[in-house]
Amino acid sequence: MKILVINGSPRAKGNSDLLCDEFIRGAKESGHQVEKISLQENEMHPCKACYYCFKTGACVQKDDMAEILQKTEEADVLVLASLTYFLTMSGQMKIFIDRLLPKWQGLGGKDAYVIVTGHDGKQGLRRNAEDLSMILENLGNRVRQIIWGEHVWQKGEVIGTKAMEEAYLAGRNV
Repeated sequence: MKILVINGSPRAKGNSDLLCDEFIRGAKESGHQVEKISLQENEMHPCKACYYCFKTGACVQKDDMAEILQKTEEADVLVLASLTYFLTMSGQMKIFIDRLLPKWQGLGGKDAYVIVTGHDGKQGLRRNAEDLSMILENLGNRVRQIIWGEHVWQKGEVIGTKAMEEAYLAGRNV
């Protein structure tokens, strides 16, 4: 299967990134083709709400989102990962989601996973996890698991937590 992991963290090698890598390690060991896109490494502009894409199926903006959108459409499995900022997803993840508009009707039928991290426990991460899950489900996907990277803030704090094992096992069992 083709698995696309979208990391919405602005911080390279942070806790969300480490959980993505564990998911990927498990998925690759099971023989899947996996690609990770770190949104912070890409140029993506916010949606302009011009709805040009409704006529053409393509966005008028010329940035990295066209390639990311194509990969999203081609994937069999989607993984969305975001740290929690003020109870919800990162700005990078929100821009990515808004820019799904040109192909939103063709992004369903996939298995999906959600990875959330933050300094709070589940209660503080819940809205982020629910928002990402609802978006995936509204696109017509099946959220198979939420991986909770709770009580982590500084880079690397997720190492050795049960979330690392859960991410690895989720990837293994796709």
